[in-house]
Amino acid sequence: MASHADTMTASAEGPVFHLEEDHHPENGTMLGFWLYLMSDCLIFAVLFAVYAVYGRSYAAGPSPKDLFDLPLVAVNTSMLLLSSITYGFAMLEMEKDRQKPMQVWLAITGLFGLAFVGLELFEFAHLIHEGAGPQRSAFLSSFFTLVSTHGLHVSLGIVWLVTLMIQVNQRGLIPENKRRLMCLSMFWHFLDVIWIGVFTFVYLMGVLQ
Repeated sequence: MASHADTMTASAEGPVFHLEEDHHPENGTMLGFWLYLMSDCLIFAVLFAVYAVYGRSYAAGPSPKDLFDLPLVAVNTSMLLLSSITYGFAMLEMEKDRQKPMQVWLAITGLFGLAFVGLELFEFAHLIHEGAGPQRSAFLSSFFTLVSTHGLHVSLGIVWLVTLMIQVNQRGLIPENKRRLMCLSMFWHFLDVIWIGVFTFVYLMGVLQ
């Protein structure tokens, strides 16, 4: 007896089973990823709220104006913004089914992402060397938590990017790989938006206050 998902029809060659529904519908994948992004929004909203509360609790220690190198942060911000643009170019090539140019743009995106993470680690190392580690004050604890959480997301995005480049190289631009690239595109642009908030709310307002 056939299940509700399958129907059986008779033919000269014997029974033939027809699957009436897709086990991995594209809309279901995209919806699930949107739900994940919404949960990430809540995480960052909480971290921004914590920084808003503790961002001026210096414990007689250094303030943002004393610590932040705004030109360096501006360069770092440009790295992430450029990576978002190059990922957009990769998506345009994907729509044209041009695999090699798409892979080139993805590689450039990954390099910009690595530059962003590298500059962020350099900034952290400099602050810790100056005695402004996360244990110094509530301000620095909330700062390191917020910025490093974003940096961790970018690092995982780079790993995801490299994995997809390997999969595309092995299997081509099949529908499944295109769907995965679209999910990563949403994730990457989401991190871009979050960083603009970090740059404005944490760095820019901190230096100008």
